[in-house]
Amino acid sequence: MAEFEYPRQLRILTGGGFKSVFNNVTLKVPDQHILLLATPNGLSHPRIGFVISKKNVRRAVKRNRVRRIMRESFRLNQHQLPAVDILVLARPGLGELEKDELHRLAKKCWSRLRKKAQKSLK
Repeated sequence: MAEFEYPRQLRILTGGGFKSVFNNVTLKVPDQHILLLATPNGLSHPRIGFVISKKNVRRAVKRNRVRRIMRESFRLNQHQLPAVDILVLARPGLGELEKDELHRLAKKCWSRLRKKAQKSLK
């Protein structure tokens, strides 16, 4: 049975980790409310980081809700994702989405990331 944990190893924690993704983007998954940037990480698992600015999602409560829902979705889908570092960038209007809309958006983004990774990383 697969483990569905979210340990420190699945997070991008340092500025250097974020910088390496921004400088070496190989996969982009754009959407109206969100942008995923990814680059291979040389590990056996994916990692995730968030860039959710006040400019795009005003209220801290909404920024935290977006992070929480995206983290949970990532945790459940981590075994289907390729070994890449993923940055989740918020775009205007993301904080206004309802919980179920955020879940659908996350699921769609993970699916698109998998498909793009299969095409470009092979």
